[in-house]
Amino acid sequence: MTDARRVVRELTRAYGRTYAEEAGIRLRDTPQPLYRLLVLSVLLSARIRASVAVAAARALHEAGLRDPRRMAEAGRRRRVAALGEAGYRRYDERTATMLADGARLLTERWGGDLRRLRAEADGDPGALRRLLQEVPGLGPAGADIFLREVQRVWPEVAPFVDGKALSGARRLGLPEDRDRLLAAAGDTEPAVLAAALVRAALQKEVAEEALRRAA
Repeated sequence: MTDARRVVRELTRAYGRTYAEEAGIRLRDTPQPLYRLLVLSVLLSARIRASVAVAAARALHEAGLRDPRRMAEAGRRRRVAALGEAGYRRYDERTATMLADGARLLTERWGGDLRRLRAEADGDPGALRRLLQEVPGLGPAGADIFLREVQRVWPEVAPFVDGKALSGARRLGLPEDRDRLLAAAGDTEPAVLAAALVRAALQKEVAEEALRRAA
């Protein structure tokens, strides 16, 4: 086993949990879990701790706002309250509005079903990324978050390793070339690899611990 493979093994063993898993989303290619992932991606796009965004996604789900129709029909106060309960206060008003606008867009354009957005992209990950950015609150970084996670159930996206994940690879001294990085990862699932690398990019201590364990 090469040094790079040891590093990947130790990193993914400790930090390979996806954000969807943390938010309690059992990801499947069905409308509700896909929508919950979209909401989580919007929440993670703000300059706020990932743990707070994950807690906010859980709170929205527990408040019953788990599909586009319910999200759009819920009063603004209800959305703000769910976000605030999770500590998502700095962006709660703005995010509550974006979530309602996004739910209406999804309903009107794709019938509330992200699989129709996928079909419109016709197997082209680049087109898929562009379409996702039409959702309020989802810029390039947010679209990448969604694609990193959804590659588990949308095979045409995989292997998806975005710029944030590659910055984690750089911090760990791993190859920044995607093909070489995937070779070092062996049979590690791309979504798990990307999730762990993002954590290394966001938290220096994650990278340091993985390197220490791999030494």
